[in-house]
Amino acid sequence: MPEKETLERAEEDREEGKAPSTQAGEFVREEMHHVREGKHGARSTKQAIAIGLSKARRAGVPLQPPESGPTETREHAARDYRKGQTQPRRKPAARRSRATSRALKHEGRAAASGSARKGGLARRRTSARRTSRRKK
Repeated sequence: MPEKETLERAEEDREEGKAPSTQAGEFVREEMHHVREGKHGARSTKQAIAIGLSKARRAGVPLQPPESGPTETREHAARDYRKGQTQPRRKPAARRSRATSRALKHEGRAAASGSARKGGLARRRTSARRTSRRKK
């Protein structure tokens, strides 16, 4: 489930008439922050982006599934899109959610940038803080 702030920022973008890809960018941004702060890992930057786009579609951002690419990817994106466009939303299956989180925890932090990648949790945390200060 995306954080409340992320949902609010995406909603703001929607109200301003910004493109769905811009709205989805908020979810990707959140995902990259999770990797940087050590909440979970990602095998690659592409994976972190894919997770963010999936969350965006499920949250109701009208981001169409890609027209090209692997069939499996397009099917997953289409399913996420449909889930986000239909009401009511059910709570995600706890067992599946837990399995996903555990699998991502075993992944590395290579998707994060520069100094966040090196060192332990403390260094990643300081790097994330530094980055968030710079972004403000």
